[in-house]
Amino acid sequence: MENLDVMVLRTLRDWRTAGKRGLLATVVRTWGSSPRPVGSIMALCEDGAVVGSVSGGCIEDDLIYRFTQAYAGKDSANEIPSGAPGFVKYGITADEAHRFGLPCGGTLELLLEYDPDASALAELVASLESGKLMQRAVRLSDGAVTLAQALAPAELDVSDAELVNTFGPEYRMLMIGAGQLTEYLATMALFCGFAVTVCDPREEYRGAWSVAGVKVVSDMPDDVVTAFRPDRRSCVVALTHDPKLDDLALLEALKTDAFYVGAIGSRRNNDARHDRMIEHFDQTEAGLARLRGPIGIYIGSKTPSEIAVSVMSEILAVKNSVTLPRDMHVAHAKNERQIKANDPGDLVCGIPRRVA
Repeated sequence: MENLDVMVLRTLRDWRTAGKRGLLATVVRTWGSSPRPVGSIMALCEDGAVVGSVSGGCIEDDLIYRFTQAYAGKDSANEIPSGAPGFVKYGITADEAHRFGLPCGGTLELLLEYDPDASALAELVASLESGKLMQRAVRLSDGAVTLAQALAPAELDVSDAELVNTFGPEYRMLMIGAGQLTEYLATMALFCGFAVTVCDPREEYRGAWSVAGVKVVSDMPDDVVTAFRPDRRSCVVALTHDPKLDDLALLEALKTDAFYVGAIGSRRNNDARHDRMIEHFDQTEAGLARLRGPIGIYIGSKTPSEIAVSVMSEILAVKNSVTLPRDMHVAHAKNERQIKANDPGDLVCGIPRRVA
């Protein structure tokens, strides 16, 4: 599954290029809880087709109803307008929040752009497909769009004069090793919008690969990392348990801006990996601080599929800037699980019972 923003913009480009009317809705402000974050986009075609999301579905349904009645010949007053963009709020009252499926107290505001220019959409999509980070500025007085390459990701910004949204290329994941765990993790990464590359020079592993939509390469992993050129929207995960394949690739990844670099293995294996890198490759503990291991959030996983869930959860948490208590969460969870396994009566709501 490709990046959602790119899919929305590409689909809207195709509608507009074909001469169909359409609108682009962008979440510009939220108050309280909200189903989708600021910057989320969706596109609506004159025939009622929708791609993307700004809510759990009810706001999309309302926009479809409001702006597609004319196309169906039911209400000439309700059609996609023309002219300057407009703002609309949902969830202002408790009744509206309930009607539109917003969380209690949630309110969101959308900017609606009517009939965005097809050529500007085509230029934006082409830039994103070539791997560029792009800034799209919309002048609120008339909807005119200005595009520029961005130097760094940025939050959406809206003023009295314009809205500026930054769109980035797909998040990318490079995995070393083409085993069963990699297949599960690749499948989850694809569903989460990552472009996935798998590297394994071992033919016996590559030959059994079965996940469509993944690029599989056979060069040595450290060379692949160099060619991959990880950036701040990239992660590198080593999954072979083989130091000859993992170690050099991880060291190359640590030289880059990858937001996540990690390797499978136990705490003992992770300690051994650090020792090797310090002894043989002149690394320091400070230089290895970004190397994650054991990877994954502890959920008691034993099967490859559950381990993949654990690893994907950690990658998404890091991507979304969620702080993870790396120093204690595995040991704490294992200790609590062991206590419960020995005597469930020793736990009260998951907390060890105090002993006098």
